[in-house]
Amino acid sequence: MLSIQTFTFNAFSENTYVVSDETHEGVIIDPGCYSREEQKELTTYIDDHKLNIKYILNTHCHIDHVLGNDFTKDKFNAPLLIHKIEEAVLKAVKNYAPVYGFEGYREAEPDRFIDEKDTIAFGNTEWKILFLPGHAPGHIAFYDLKEKMIFAGDVLFAGSIGRTDLPGGNHDTLISSIQKKLFLLPDEVVVYPGHGPTTTLRREKISNPFCALSLIK
Repeated sequence: MLSIQTFTFNAFSENTYVVSDETHEGVIIDPGCYSREEQKELTTYIDDHKLNIKYILNTHCHIDHVLGNDFTKDKFNAPLLIHKIEEAVLKAVKNYAPVYGFEGYREAEPDRFIDEKDTIAFGNTEWKILFLPGHAPGHIAFYDLKEKMIFAGDVLFAGSIGRTDLPGGNHDTLISSIQKKLFLLPDEVVVYPGHGPTTTLRREKISNPFCALSLIK
């Protein structure tokens, strides 16, 4: 059974997840920790639970989701995995980070590129990868079929969707990713988003004002 710890980090209130199973192996999804206090909070949890971090995973590479990439790679000696298309998005962060007040941002190089043909395995856990562009060009999500949960980044939120006005974003592509791929998963799947509270696919299929199935033309 999975243990999921959610941290809300940085000025964008981004959700960073530490996910582990009974073997004490785990992953960090979208490390947004920037300040020393945030880094300590994350490290304390991992140390207290004696976790072995196998991977650092980025659903996508907007600034709020990658501020802690360098720190977590170094601290836990774990490789950073992203989608190939997101490499340019990641490299762009150093150019605009100071504008948002993150003068201390340190760039981290990805160690491996992943896409839908791959799986993420740690301990007794294996996840499928879903390619869900629209919010970001190389956005991916991590789906646990057994536990019926998905770490969806900024694709789908409780009652909302990811913004599409940033470089590489496309509204029609995002809606297609949600309705034609994400919404094909079972209703009971719990969505762990990049911002805000968890939700279920059932709830969003029925009532999301941006992408509910009733809105399909």
